[in-house]
Amino acid sequence: MTKGEVLDYVVRVAPALLRQLRDRPVTRVRFPAGVGGERFFEKNVPAGAPEWVRRQTLPASPGAADEGKDVTYPFLDDLAGLVWVTNAGALELHTPQWRAGPRGGVRPPDRLVIDLDPGPPAGLDACVRVAHLVADRLRADGLTTVPVTSGSKGMQLYAALPGRRDAAQVRAYARDVAHELAAAHPGSVVAIMRKELRGGKVLLDWSQNNAAKTTITPYSLRGRELPRVAAPRTWDEIEPGLEHLSPQDVVRRLDDLGDLMRTP
Repeated sequence: MTKGEVLDYVVRVAPALLRQLRDRPVTRVRFPAGVGGERFFEKNVPAGAPEWVRRQTLPASPGAADEGKDVTYPFLDDLAGLVWVTNAGALELHTPQWRAGPRGGVRPPDRLVIDLDPGPPAGLDACVRVAHLVADRLRADGLTTVPVTSGSKGMQLYAALPGRRDAAQVRAYARDVAHELAAAHPGSVVAIMRKELRGGKVLLDWSQNNAAKTTITPYSLRGRELPRVAAPRTWDEIEPGLEHLSPQDVVRRLDDLGDLMRTP
């Protein structure tokens, strides 16, 4: 994709993408020279950012690499903000599961996420069966999930939360669910990150619910040679042969299906 095509994609998906970004601090992965060049994570608002970009200074969450420091995050409220970060080479937008409060501070998480990360030689097809196992287990506790193919290797499952539990409690719940499923399906599921345990299995990464962690924002591009998107899907699509979606696919789907992420 050219830079113009990237900007065109952002403009077209802005209504859906901005709903996901609203009140969430945005960590960017920037590719100043394109995906073949240097890349780096950026949390703080960079020098020279427009004055109209909303920003908020928050203490780094416990467990973050910069714990004990303050971080001045950008908050992207409108199309102008999206165009600004895109023009700066920020192809990937990552956000936590919580939102900032209107008068500062951090609200409890309003969504739970479980990241399905296949260990080679397993791939996206291996995630399909496991995704249904996770969704069924969460449904038993009254949680409705939306699957998102990550545009990278695996997928994420998101579930809306009422915002009454803190991040530590949500993380503990996700951990317990992941370990329960790993114990019930040891041939295909693992809940421990050790590489030697992951071959041919799908890791249920529950740690993304840590207040210090972020996930790729639904509808964000991924910084890959072949352009792909973190794309919300319907459950009817989660079957063998599932593939990641291109930016053009996602634009067409928004026209045809609407925003599938409205629940979380």
